[in-house]
Amino acid sequence: MMYSLLRKALFIADPETAHGLALEGLRLGHEIGATSLLCSNISQPVTVMGLEFPNPVGMAAGMDKNGDYIDALGSVGFGFVEIGTTTPRPQSGNPKPRIFRIEEANAMINRLGFNNKGVDYLVEKANKHRFQGILGINIGKNFDTPNDRAADDYLVCLEKVYAHADYITINISSPNTKGLRDLQDTEQLDKLLAALNTRRLELADEHQQRVPLVVKVAPDLVDEDIAGIAESVVRNEFDGVIATNTTISRSAVKGLPHADEPGGLSGTPLKDMANHVLAALRDALPKEVSLIGTGGITSGADAAEKIQLGADLVQFYTGFVYKGPDLVKDCLTAIRKQKTT
Repeated sequence: MMYSLLRKALFIADPETAHGLALEGLRLGHEIGATSLLCSNISQPVTVMGLEFPNPVGMAAGMDKNGDYIDALGSVGFGFVEIGTTTPRPQSGNPKPRIFRIEEANAMINRLGFNNKGVDYLVEKANKHRFQGILGINIGKNFDTPNDRAADDYLVCLEKVYAHADYITINISSPNTKGLRDLQDTEQLDKLLAALNTRRLELADEHQQRVPLVVKVAPDLVDEDIAGIAESVVRNEFDGVIATNTTISRSAVKGLPHADEPGGLSGTPLKDMANHVLAALRDALPKEVSLIGTGGITSGADAAEKIQLGADLVQFYTGFVYKGPDLVKDCLTAIRKQKTT
């Protein structure tokens, strides 16, 4: 009830302004200890990718692109927080307006374009966090780096975040950086993942710590694409896959206000597509390769469904915008019930 009233106030502002206001409000709530009141009954430990997660529900990348709000987000009960996407150099992203709500469908469209302050800024923030859960760092390439040099950008980020991340996500699936999704092509993907795994092996020796690598894929994939991605993940010793990013499809929101805006669609209309990819990946991957289910989670039942389909962890972003911190507890309750039935 409290968040529904707050949401009405926030939704008066344009989405990007509201995003900033909400995060600053969350930071203030954390600083005065108010957010700790939301964290009862969240202990549900799970071991995934060799990491001990306090619980299997996380904040997806995109909410906190620069690592400014790690502790504040962690304070509402998330077992893990993923920050980014970060790039080697700061970039402003696409022109505003670039976020659009579709309230009738519990959905959003964004075309942010990896707006962020650069990997050096993010590392500085990540180095100072006190959150006791798992920290994921999501890395990408700058918009003006051609795909034939994309690996260079990912390697720069990998090297800089390695000592500060519990796991690292390779984002090749945002629809808002021109040509980025072409990196999901089997040949290009294989080269990229091979280069990253080779460097990871070297960094593991240097730091005496093996940090898991996961790749985030799009929902707009045919089964043949999914099979190729799965083979590349296994071949290059990646630890997991996040299924999925936002969709370019508009079939589920056709005719609604803002539905024709370019960008990635998230929220409830994404769920079925994301679940199809999740289930297909689970069928195609050995059980030791972990899956993080995201896309379309706006209720506890949505999260439990992803666990049933084979996800080891779940995360959300748009659901948090529409449902607020109570969604964390709702998801944990539903997952607990799903696992005991």
